[in-house]
Amino acid sequence: MKKLLFVDCCIRGEVSRTKRLAEAFLSVLPAGEYEAERLDLGTLPLRPLDRSGYAAREALLSKGDLRDREFALAKQFASADLILVAAPFWDMGIPAALKTYCERVSVSGITFGCDEAGNFTGLCRAEKMILLTTRGMEIPDGSPMEQASPYLKALCRFFGIGGFEMVSAWGMDVASPEEAARRLGVAREAARELALCL
Repeated sequence: MKKLLFVDCCIRGEVSRTKRLAEAFLSVLPAGEYEAERLDLGTLPLRPLDRSGYAAREALLSKGDLRDREFALAKQFASADLILVAAPFWDMGIPAALKTYCERVSVSGITFGCDEAGNFTGLCRAEKMILLTTRGMEIPDGSPMEQASPYLKALCRFFGIGGFEMVSAWGMDVASPEEAARRLGVAREAARELALCL
């Protein structure tokens, strides 16, 4: 059975519109094909790498010691067959918790490697990353104001992840309640269709 890593960065918890997209996706995931493992970023003591944290991590890496608990998240990420990220649009990109998580899983020797010539190679086994997101502002996919997907696409290339797909609903805070509900409904159906096509 394949392993799906669900990175849940739905800041508002159960009232999150983005979480409703994730629920729609997971509700129709083909039975027996994927085992879903949920990682709730809101419950993790994630901290950005500061000077001392960086030095400690570099000391472990210089010794080639990848067994330390410091690297547990990176190993979990690298071993997933499919990565599902649910995160709202936040300050033109992604929430800080998700950025910190990406920083924590970016580990040489686990999620990427580098040869003696300085060429980087991705070491992750995931066939793709899927981003489920909602935007309060009227910022459609492809807008230069939308920087979440370009960042995550670049990480996919760096980590060797085979592809990237996104399902989004936007204008959720500026549309009428009826239009916002319609847009979310369309996005939920798109999320379900994507899960069924895996």
